[in-house]
Amino acid sequence: MANDLNGKVFLVTGATEGIGKAAALEFARRGATLVVVGRNKEKSERVVTELKSQSHNSQIELLLGDMSTLADVRAVAAAFAKKYDRLDVLVNNAGAYFADYKLSADGFEMTFALNHLGYFLLTHELLPLLRKTAGSRVVSTSSAAHQAGKVDLQAIAKRDGKVAGFGSYGDSKLCNILFTRALAQREKGIVTNCFHPGFVQTGFGQNNDGLMSSLIRWTAKVFARTPEKGAETLIWLATSAEAGKLAGEYCVDCKPVKTSKLAQDASLADGLWGLSEKLCGISK
Repeated sequence: MANDLNGKVFLVTGATEGIGKAAALEFARRGATLVVVGRNKEKSERVVTELKSQSHNSQIELLLGDMSTLADVRAVAAAFAKKYDRLDVLVNNAGAYFADYKLSADGFEMTFALNHLGYFLLTHELLPLLRKTAGSRVVSTSSAAHQAGKVDLQAIAKRDGKVAGFGSYGDSKLCNILFTRALAQREKGIVTNCFHPGFVQTGFGQNNDGLMSSLIRWTAKVFARTPEKGAETLIWLATSAEAGKLAGEYCVDCKPVKTSKLAQDASLADGLWGLSEKLCGISK
């Protein structure tokens, strides 16, 4: 399997820790040209150095950007498209849990801005490259938390009740599945799927203060799987021949599984797509 990804170009967001970093290392070890997106310059540069050393692959590049900010997402996509003429696999993985209500730079509730709009806009901006690359794939990180999601299209962008936490997180993970299914319907030539990594030992939730951060950290030590284990389904969706035959699926442990009823609602998926276009300023 070594070097089976030679000549292929992978773009991975949220690649500086956790499952994103574990998957990025595997792609690099197998010979892919790898572009990772990170927000913190010092940390991201350190990770790129580690990835090059551990994979013995020098074809690893860093693009800096905050995936919760529309201007940064567009800048990352533009920088990538300026240098590369193909994109074999786009991994939408950057995301976070926010216990407290806050707005993004564009005025959207932060969980929704980062966990959904970042996926949506980056994919949209890179569609020309994905369309021209035979066998291209989009893999997005969702979660079993989608089961609690409701997605009120009238309120989700701002959440005027000023409440975030698990309600916002569940909604955003439901958005990931709805987006995946809508994209698979619209772009038949791009293999599009999403997955639940399981409860993984990552930096998840550590951007929050106080009791919540401590609780998540303690629970992870006791119950969570390793980032390498959590990344297995991501890697499978991005590289396996079997996964290349799937379209719009939600996968757990390298196989498609059932979702909530709302995640199967085509009308809701279309409504979310239209709302996302509007919020991102995309004209049809």
